[in-house]
Amino acid sequence: MEGGGREPTAETDVRWRPVSLTFVEYPDGDIIGKALAYISLSPVIILVSFATLILFRRELHTVTFLCGILFNEMVNWITKHIIKEPRPARGNQELLFSEYGMPSSHSQFMWFFAVYTVLFIYIRLGLQQHSSSSLLELAWKHCLAIGATMLALIVSFSRVYLAYHTVRQVVCGALLGTILAVPWFAFNEIFLTPLYPQVVSWRISEMLMLRDSTLIPNVLWFEYTNARTEARTRQRKQGCGNKIS
Repeated sequence: MEGGGREPTAETDVRWRPVSLTFVEYPDGDIIGKALAYISLSPVIILVSFATLILFRRELHTVTFLCGILFNEMVNWITKHIIKEPRPARGNQELLFSEYGMPSSHSQFMWFFAVYTVLFIYIRLGLQQHSSSSLLELAWKHCLAIGATMLALIVSFSRVYLAYHTVRQVVCGALLGTILAVPWFAFNEIFLTPLYPQVVSWRISEMLMLRDSTLIPNVLWFEYTNARTEARTRQRKQGCGNKIS
C-alpha cells in the first residue's frame, strides 16, 4: 500500500514515500494495542514461512496452497478497487494510506488461510491417518485447527481495535476469504492432487526437485526413518572400507 510520505522540499524537490508493508500504528501506552499490532503482522510472517517451505521442502501441495493465497489477495485487490470504500478516518491515517478498506485484506487473508488449514487437517490428514491416529495425533490436529482459527479471529479483531477497518469491512473480508478457501481446497483435492504424480515426473520438476508426499501419512517420521537408515548404511560401508584398507 502506498503512503502519503513527505512533501517535496526546496533542497531536493523529491517526494518521499514510506514502504508501509509492515507499518502498523497503535495508541501510545496501550499494551493490548501494541500486542495486536504485532499479531496483525501474521500475514507477512505466513508468506515468509511459505517461501521458506517451498525453498527447502519443494512440496507441490505447499505451492498450490500459496497459489490459492495469492489468488485470494488478487480478488481482494480487485474487490477493493471496485467498491472503493474508504477506511475509517483516524488521526493522520489519511496521510498514510491511499488504499480502500472494503473488504479487509488482513481479515480475508487470515480466514482463507485458517479455513483451508482446517479443511486440510480434517479432510486430507483425516483420510490418511484415520485408521492409525493416536490420541496424541488427534490432539495435535485439534490444537492446530483451533490455533489457526483463533489467530484469524485475533487478527480480524486487531484491524477494528486499531481503527484500520470497520466491523463491516472485517466481516466481509472474513466471509470472502472463507468463500474462496472452500472451493480452492476442493479444486486442489479433486483436480490438482491426482496430477501431482505426473507433475513430479516432468524434467523441470526433477531439476527443481519438486516432490509429492500426498500418500505418505507422516512425512516427518518417514524422513526421519529414511535419514537414520541411510546414515546407518553409510556408517557400515565406511566401517567395511576402513577394515579392508
